[in-house]
Amino acid sequence: MAVLIFADQAEGHIKKATYEALSYGAKIAELTGTTAEAVVLGSVSDDLGALGQYGVKKVYHVANEALNHLDAQVYTKALAEVVQQSGATVLVFAHNLTARAIAPRLSARLKAGLVAGAVGLPDTTNGFVVKKNVFSGKAYAFVKLNTDIKIVSLNPNAYKAVAGTGVAEVVPTTITVDSPKVKVTSSDKVAGEVPLTEATVVVSGGRGLKGPENWGIVEDLAKAMGAATACSRPVADSNWRPHHEHVGQTGEAISPNLYVALGISGAIQHLAGVNRSKVIVVINKDAEAPFFKAADYGIVGDIFEIVPKLTEEVKKLKGIA
Repeated sequence: MAVLIFADQAEGHIKKATYEALSYGAKIAELTGTTAEAVVLGSVSDDLGALGQYGVKKVYHVANEALNHLDAQVYTKALAEVVQQSGATVLVFAHNLTARAIAPRLSARLKAGLVAGAVGLPDTTNGFVVKKNVFSGKAYAFVKLNTDIKIVSLNPNAYKAVAGTGVAEVVPTTITVDSPKVKVTSSDKVAGEVPLTEATVVVSGGRGLKGPENWGIVEDLAKAMGAATACSRPVADSNWRPHHEHVGQTGEAISPNLYVALGISGAIQHLAGVNRSKVIVVINKDAEAPFFKAADYGIVGDIFEIVPKLTEEVKKLKGIA
């Protein structure tokens, strides 16, 4: 009996969201009186023993090159075998694209209850009850899992990763790995200092920027804050910015600690993708913009006057020349 955390990796490096999932899973293990373990699929260059800093005692490493690229069916079967070998009764994922592809399949294969997008630790005083967002973040649901095996995926930035001093035992694990049905021959990566889906701070721009030539004020503020940049759908549809930066109901759904919206009116479709943000700051010259109703802080004014001044103040605060 153990809590097994899926340590997601890309190109041989553990993803940031994994560390949050590890700390979350370790806390669940503490609450349920068991141990926390992790599983890594594919070739990894990082020190897997260092994952013990986040509370896991053991890391099952299936170092099979066929697992270097995500194939949902292959990953599902591989993880099911590791679950059987480890005897795990709780599985934890970071709620990202990988989890969305694997967790439902694994739930069906293992006949396990699944809560996707958890935002808090389970309540174990009377069973196993997990809190999650519903209705695009407008409400919460408390889901009780009664199955023998339980699967939970954790929303990004919903639980703080806490590093200690532990060292995990790395266990080379051999399982049956099917040949992927899809062969990856090449990939085009989006360049950027901060991946949007993992960013804790996001600065986003809308049609209030008036044109792509003015996007520099968004990038300057984002750089000063150490943030990722995003945009509303009309901006992406007008080809001012690439579509991978589009956040909203039909784009990326994000949950940063801070979301700064510049010149975005805040239509319901946009709010659906960002209202899980812990703090929302809106700057818009239209005092009637609907985004102000959802904002924690708002400034009514011209972004072309306010944002450069805000950027300078952030630089002063951080001691940036």
